[in-house]
Amino acid sequence: MKLNRALKRSPVDWVLRRLGKGLPKGLYARSLIIIIAPVVLLQSIVAYVFMERHWQLVTRRLSSAVTADVAALIDIYENYPQDRDATKLSRIASERLQLDVDILHDTDLPPPGPKPFFSILDEALSDELRRQVDRPYWMDTVGRSNYVEIRIKLDQNQVMRVLARRSQTYASNSHIFLVWMGGSSFVLLGIAILFLRNQIRPILHLSEAAEALGKGREIEFRPRGAREVRQAGHAFLEMKRRIERNMEQRTTMLNGVSHDLRTILTRFKLSLVFLDQTAEVEDLKRDVDEMSRMLEGYLAFARGDMGEHAVETDLRLLLEEVQSDAERQGHAMSLDVVGDPIITVRPDAFRRLLFNLVANAARHGDRIEISANHETRWLVLNVDDDGPGIPAEMREEVFKPFVRLDEARNQDEGGSGLGLAIARDIARSHGGDITLGDSPLGGLRATVRLPA
Repeated sequence: MKLNRALKRSPVDWVLRRLGKGLPKGLYARSLIIIIAPVVLLQSIVAYVFMERHWQLVTRRLSSAVTADVAALIDIYENYPQDRDATKLSRIASERLQLDVDILHDTDLPPPGPKPFFSILDEALSDELRRQVDRPYWMDTVGRSNYVEIRIKLDQNQVMRVLARRSQTYASNSHIFLVWMGGSSFVLLGIAILFLRNQIRPILHLSEAAEALGKGREIEFRPRGAREVRQAGHAFLEMKRRIERNMEQRTTMLNGVSHDLRTILTRFKLSLVFLDQTAEVEDLKRDVDEMSRMLEGYLAFARGDMGEHAVETDLRLLLEEVQSDAERQGHAMSLDVVGDPIITVRPDAFRRLLFNLVANAARHGDRIEISANHETRWLVLNVDDDGPGIPAEMREEVFKPFVRLDEARNQDEGGSGLGLAIARDIARSHGGDITLGDSPLGGLRATVRLPA
């Protein structure tokens, strides 16, 4: 199937996919490329198609003028034998034509040299020499960077050597082209950066506000920017208000349900106090206590502590509080905190997360170890125990509410089966997650990873 899909893809799709992998991922960088690339490409085409034609025309005319001067010097030298004085001819060429002329005796033309890659001058000058002089010639446009050397064979033993400045024969285009392209691209890039920064900044603020909302943090946000960005910002604020309104309504409802059910359970307990303390009454008391614990668990899971705001909290103090509670219940527990102990969380919710994980470890093991690392922008916290553990294929199941596995360690004796579900819900409300794995102690490892 994969081979068939690959064969159906066109080469264009393959090139676009490869190009997409190499492009920047940020909107700011991609917007700059979208603006700059077409303009630079258009400038290149215009410079090549139009400017190059202009430089070719100028080069041909300059080469034609220099060739005409050379032809005139040859005519003077050959048609006026009484004035055949190399010194006089050289002086006239230097003063009137800005050419360096010399007559070489008893010599021949050098062998042809390699042609340069960029041969506009060679082509233009060669054409003019063949058209106007029509004699054997040799020229060098590479050897001397500032001069062009031309040799014309006069007769069997004489060669006229002419040195002309390169500017007399060739209109150079490299520096003009680079200055044109670099200058215009620099100006365009500066203008694009100036405007795009103002357009991208509101999108980044919207992203930060959405991330803060997911982590339960408050951040000041006011829609700005282009019309579409402002519309997205207003939609985000409206969504935030609806979420807060639903949370408030849910909290009010849960408080009312909690109050009514606790009132009934309190009446049950008072009624049981006035009854004779028989074995049946003791069983009823235990059932009422169990019902009370289950009610608290259900309400904690449904409430989720979403009304609490995230603040800077000392992780070490929270863990020491958890350690003290575990040791009072007779469980050995060790702590290891690396990095900055200050984290930004909702304290009560995070305390419940820790208590649930430690209670789960204490219920099935005798030894508990907690290690926390906050050396980066992420907090990684491990809770290890030496209990029986949970099979790898069942580790996701235990996070589901009210799930009880017959052979797993989350049977939650005397509980509601919501401890791990509440812990994961709290971790995810902070923008993180909880995963289960094998512990070095031989039992289960619960790993909490939060952006802090």
